[in-house]
Amino acid sequence: MENENQPSLVTIFIISDSAGETASKLAQASMAQYPTVEFCLFRRTFIHSKELLLKALKDAKEENGMVIHTLINPELSKLTEEFCDHAGLFHMDLLNPVVTEIGKRAQIEPTGEPGALHHLNDNYFKRIKAMEFAVKYDDGKDPRGFLEADVVLLGVSRTSKTPLSLYLANKNLKVANLPLIPQAHIPKQLFEMDPKKIVGLTNDPEVLIGIRKERMRAYGMNPETAYSDRNKIQAELDFANDLYHQLGCEIINVANLSIEETAAIIMSALDLEDHSYYFMEENGE
Repeated sequence: MENENQPSLVTIFIISDSAGETASKLAQASMAQYPTVEFCLFRRTFIHSKELLLKALKDAKEENGMVIHTLINPELSKLTEEFCDHAGLFHMDLLNPVVTEIGKRAQIEPTGEPGALHHLNDNYFKRIKAMEFAVKYDDGKDPRGFLEADVVLLGVSRTSKTPLSLYLANKNLKVANLPLIPQAHIPKQLFEMDPKKIVGLTNDPEVLIGIRKERMRAYGMNPETAYSDRNKIQAELDFANDLYHQLGCEIINVANLSIEETAAIIMSALDLEDHSYYFMEENGE
């Protein structure tokens, strides 16, 4: 039962010495749990002076806002804590407790540099190469790339192969994908691979029918075609599943999964490391 006294508006202030992406993601994930609540999200970013910080904090006080901050400068972080405590504002430091604990365990001092992980480094260029790889070997353009890939995605049309390839490439993984069509030639390279590097994507027939019809409508075409025919779709799925079992690869039904959820399952199932933590996926603000 909804609380009759539920506030009509919840205000959140993101305060950061960099772009504020980490705190924003936490705020948005938390806000998503309350679809009936109206939120106002303010971002005060690239805060490097007491003057700018105090202005942001005074704005937060005026709005009675929650304060979520990522300020690596201990003086600014302490000022935020003291101000919020005195003003009675909720506040959360997302960065310093973890940074401090790492320092204790590693017995080394942090650099204290705002936005340090935004810098271009070797991992940034690996990410670019992975994106280029995904584009080059999209839709089975060159099966020779399968043997160089960290993972190869297989699936019938509209099982999210390309979006998944690009999402995983964003995590520094070299991904190739191959569309499956019954009776089509299957590249020999697929059988030369370690099956642990192959993922077979499938879907529920009803879901696939709906997706394909919508795609045809988007192109201004008749949705009732062979492309969305139930029997032909079932034949495609059967062909794909037979191949998956022949290869002995991981099989994932994407019917009720988002791209992010499917990617997480793939990385867990194949024991792949998320290399993106080195730089911009979760910003070290």
